[in-house]
Amino acid sequence: MHHMSDEMQSCIDENLRCYQTCLSMAMNHCLEVGGEHARKSHIALMMACAEICRTSANLMLIGSEHHKRTCAACAEICAACADDCERVGGMDACVEACRSCAESCRRMAA
Repeated sequence: MHHMSDEMQSCIDENLRCYQTCLSMAMNHCLEVGGEHARKSHIALMMACAEICRTSANLMLIGSEHHKRTCAACAEICAACADDCERVGGMDACVEACRSCAESCRRMAA
């Protein structure tokens, strides 16, 4: 069995947590609250964030050497999502998950 470093396992966990948080908050919280929360660009960024997090986790789980590239993109998108969720307000769980994931992915991409 492929041995995974603790750092990689931690990054996978952060990615899956961010994926779950962004998807759930976009579909439930944001669409219910409406207004600025339901703006297409905000929802699209949250969906992009969830998708890149899922993809990054998948590439690490299968042991692909390409994970450094998805992790680099993931860090960038998570940072943008955190900033937008902070701007919209009332989304602390998402901001925290995105910032934490971005930091973990930055380390993994290095």
